[in-house]
Amino acid sequence: MSALIVIPVLDEALTIGSVVTAARAHGPVLVVDDGSSDGSSGAAAAAGAEVLCHPRPLGKAQALLTGVAAARRRGVTHIVTLDGDGQHDPDLIPALLATAESARRAIVVGNRLDGRGVLPALSRRNAIRVASFFAGWTCGRPVADSQSGFRVYPLALFDEVRTRRGGFVFETEILLAAVAHGWTIEEVGVPAWPRAVARSHFRPIRDGVAIGSFLAGRVAARWAGEARAVGGEVLAVFHPTRMATRHAEMLEAASSYTDSPARWSAAIGAVAVRRAGARVGAVCAGVRKRGTPRAALATLAAPLALPLLLGQAVTAERLPDFVTPLVEAIYGRRRPFRPRAGEPVDVGAADPLTEGGG
Repeated sequence: MSALIVIPVLDEALTIGSVVTAARAHGPVLVVDDGSSDGSSGAAAAAGAEVLCHPRPLGKAQALLTGVAAARRRGVTHIVTLDGDGQHDPDLIPALLATAESARRAIVVGNRLDGRGVLPALSRRNAIRVASFFAGWTCGRPVADSQSGFRVYPLALFDEVRTRRGGFVFETEILLAAVAHGWTIEEVGVPAWPRAVARSHFRPIRDGVAIGSFLAGRVAARWAGEARAVGGEVLAVFHPTRMATRHAEMLEAASSYTDSPARWSAAIGAVAVRRAGARVGAVCAGVRKRGTPRAALATLAAPLALPLLLGQAVTAERLPDFVTPLVEAIYGRRRPFRPRAGEPVDVGAADPLTEGGG
């Protein structure tokens, strides 16, 4: 496995030199300057990085894709991405690469929520919890930190997966698209250091709304899939093969009571009730396995949680924090979601004739 370390930057001259110096201990470094006006490219080059510059800001997604194109020309198999503002520890690069080497067809994500230290901004941490919950549920795989920019991507991923969104939405979209193409997500706990610069390029209103809108579309599609799955399980009761089996069982159970219409009817009814109960139980078990009850609560709570998150960000967390307990209770990480076998996204993939009941 060979890797190129790609660092997208925009006006991070104060920090990019130290980030490049630390990262170069673990491999060649390419800095993609997304139209900086503060001398970031010069600071990166002075620290020993190769630098590619966009003539104007095109967004983080395009900066990463420029790095992907450069990595292809160099013939490497993976790229490591991290931010240039000092929030990621370059000395964790070997840990992420080790996970990438042992994993098959996987994106490796540096998980800031479960690593040492905590993200300094409560509003940012809470927003990541909510976004990661819905990202994980919609793709059928658990994701703790869907917004982390500290990652390892196999270049082969970009031969299969195409993304359409730019900006900060890219990092969520590519995770969901990768899972849909049979890739997995591996997470490694990493430290969450305070930024060495005062301002983040993530804007809670503009970027938060963009990510929320993207996930809302995916959540709606997942709920449509849930409706199809439950509807398919209910309608499977009327499949000719299942109906024939059910009727044969009813007649066999009632065959000993042909001398008594009342007992014959009772035997028929007992079989019908038992099979109906088994069918309802199977439907409920499938719903629980897919995490649907918890997702229903999370979806219903979103109209309350999202304005609270926005308010927490806008007020710079000056108000008492009653948002975090709500977010942790509803969106905190628990059991992973488990889709039906063989299909990470299609919640209705099971063969209705192979399951008992009904």
